Amino acid sequence: MDTGSGTPKNLLRKTIDDQPEDSSYEEIIRELAFAAMVERGLADSIAGRTITHEELRKTIESWRK
Repeated sequence: MDTGSGTPKNLLRKTIDDQPEDSSYEEIIRELAFAAMVERGLADSIAGRTITHEELRKTIESWRK
């Protein structure tokens, strides 16, 4: 999905339009959710809201204690 191509409503329309005509409701909803997660992840990356793999590994390891 092209993050610079417009409003969220237009991005959702494009995602729907890109789906095959025989897509089920569930498949379309899944694609919309995925597109939203990608957009959110890209925005987080641009804003510097990321951590390194090492920081993530340490966090996950701490859950095991």
